[in-house]
Amino acid sequence: MEHMTARVSCFSRAYHYRNNQTWIFRDDFAEKILGEEEYCAIAESMAQGVQFFAPGFRGNQEQAIRLVVDYHLSPSVLGRSAFNEMHLKNEIRLGAKQYVLFAAGYDTYAFRNSAEHLAIYELDLPQMIEDKLRREKRSGLEAPANRVMVPCDLSESSWKESLIQQGFRSDIKSFGSLLGISYYLDKVSFARLMSNISDLFCKGSAICFDYPVKSPSAEMEKTELLAKGANEEMKAKYEYEEMERLLAEHDFLVYEHLDAGEMTRQYFEEYNGKAGASMSAPNGVEYILAVKK
Repeated sequence: MEHMTARVSCFSRAYHYRNNQTWIFRDDFAEKILGEEEYCAIAESMAQGVQFFAPGFRGNQEQAIRLVVDYHLSPSVLGRSAFNEMHLKNEIRLGAKQYVLFAAGYDTYAFRNSAEHLAIYELDLPQMIEDKLRREKRSGLEAPANRVMVPCDLSESSWKESLIQQGFRSDIKSFGSLLGISYYLDKVSFARLMSNISDLFCKGSAICFDYPVKSPSAEMEKTELLAKGANEEMKAKYEYEEMERLLAEHDFLVYEHLDAGEMTRQYFEEYNGKAGASMSAPNGVEYILAVKK
């Protein structure tokens, strides 16, 4: 199935919104993008695959779905999304007027955004953008006037020209989201992406992303197997010091860095307390906010 990783991420956000009243990250448009038929198909697939995540599991279908989603699929997606949009909100308050979503997938921020002055640029592969637009049309969603879709391949440098041609200005403070990207680019390609972003973004602009770390983790092993099964093999892992050096080489300073424990404390505590649930950020993933010098 095409774009499987993006679809499962969208499903995770949709399931979390539909089945809770206290949210780690609230996305009330994800289920509209996904559609009811596909939502149910993915839910059933998750239930059927519960033994992969929890060998020996015994329970009904809904319990199986909840276990797979809450303990294996949602934590990374919800945590990084909450981290990203909290910092986006703050950067808008500090004067950011352009938001660039690298590998936007089925992100729905453009529909949830209330800052009309913010220019939103969604970058992704042409077929991904075509599919998202088709889904929006099917759901009756009207494209936001301040959103611009930019078909491109981030592994190539030509995306910079495409972004500029669509109206992006390098003299305006910007915020960039690179969620879920560092896993699937090799280190040379990721460094080149950082270099290109640094060339485009002006001083004071910020970027936010998650990245896999070089530490043994049963959770990451399962994630790697799932990615490989979806033909999206993970290609790189980093030490924090390595990532900090890479950013510094391209004129970015780390302003915030969270490991799994701190991510859980800051972003999952309210949900765990009020919902009577227990969800935590996955081990083996860390989160960075960096600002252009």
